[in-house]
Amino acid sequence: MLPYFEQPVWQIGPLTVYAFGVTAALAMWFGLVTVQKRFENLGLDPALGQRLVWWVVLGGITGAHLFSVLLYFPDKLRGDPWLFLRVWEDISSFGGMLGGIVGGLLFFVTRDRDDEWPAKLAYLDAVAFSFPAALAIGRLGCALAHDHPGTVTSFPLAISLETGAALDYIRGVYGAAGLRLPPAAQTMGFHDLGLYEFLFLMFVLTPLFVFWNRRRRPAGFYLIAFAALYLPVRFCLDMLRVSDVRYARLTPAQWVAALIAAALPFVAVRNPKLRFAISAAVVLAAGWACWGGSS
Repeated sequence: MLPYFEQPVWQIGPLTVYAFGVTAALAMWFGLVTVQKRFENLGLDPALGQRLVWWVVLGGITGAHLFSVLLYFPDKLRGDPWLFLRVWEDISSFGGMLGGIVGGLLFFVTRDRDDEWPAKLAYLDAVAFSFPAALAIGRLGCALAHDHPGTVTSFPLAISLETGAALDYIRGVYGAAGLRLPPAAQTMGFHDLGLYEFLFLMFVLTPLFVFWNRRRRPAGFYLIAFAALYLPVRFCLDMLRVSDVRYARLTPAQWVAALIAAALPFVAVRNPKLRFAISAAVVLAAGWACWGGSS
């Protein structure tokens, strides 16, 4: 198993700099640079693309906060209504993705009404192409901070609980969920879901996008590819979460992932019967994972 360590922290004068903040800033910088290069490589208007990207970023920041406080921490919001305005607190990566999409769509609705939809889709697809690598950098920060702990396990890539600091950390996570650690927990580890997602994005999804980029793809290809590959993985990883709020046994991210995955065939597949069959299979699989798989 992997050794447990505390999140790296640096004190620079009066400022306390956390590894998570550094990787988040690096992820945003990398995403902005690579997507701008993508616009140029595809022959798209870089100025229009740059304006679009800032709408996506602002929508992502807003969506990340609102999704988190409204669905994950409604009790905190009721106790502190001003939390609604503190967008730098309590963020959700899944909410950020949804907010970014909404921001991009709003940009085209309000600022660029002349181009046809396929032309607009090309810009959004360029953002989707650059997104997995940028998200991987952000997820590295989650892994360094152990922001998304999962259940106790003997999985080889788990974070070892042999140290007192690691055991105290996961005991607090289980305690927040009203659960007790297994008696043999000190000989085991815990799933680090941020680490798992980083590995998937960096060593599976990003290389696949680079491989597919060897030839020109139709507009919308990377949007659909990201959703089709990322959503099932995210849904399954969320099954391992310990203390996250759930609605009918699903986390908010799982609900959104399942609904989008079920709707995806209606976008990607032309045959109506096949669309219905795939969507029904997604719904049944999600139901089994939550009820049948947990029994």
